Amino acid sequence: MKKPVVDQDTCTGCGLCPDIAPGTFELNDDGVAAVINPQGDDEDTIQEAIDSCPVEAISWEE
Repeated sequence: MKKPVVDQDTCTGCGLCPDIAPGTFELNDDGVAAVINPQGDDEDTIQEAIDSCPVEAISWEE
């Protein structure tokens, strides 16, 4: 099963992914995105968050 992962070194903390997929992503205490539940939203919603990331910090991991 694939799951979303965030490259926290690349993430700028723009907040788009938790806005789009709040069940899957949040901004952590460092102000960067983190996965809180890999199945927190449906795959299409998570893909929309991945596609919306301005620095391409989110990807799928098998």
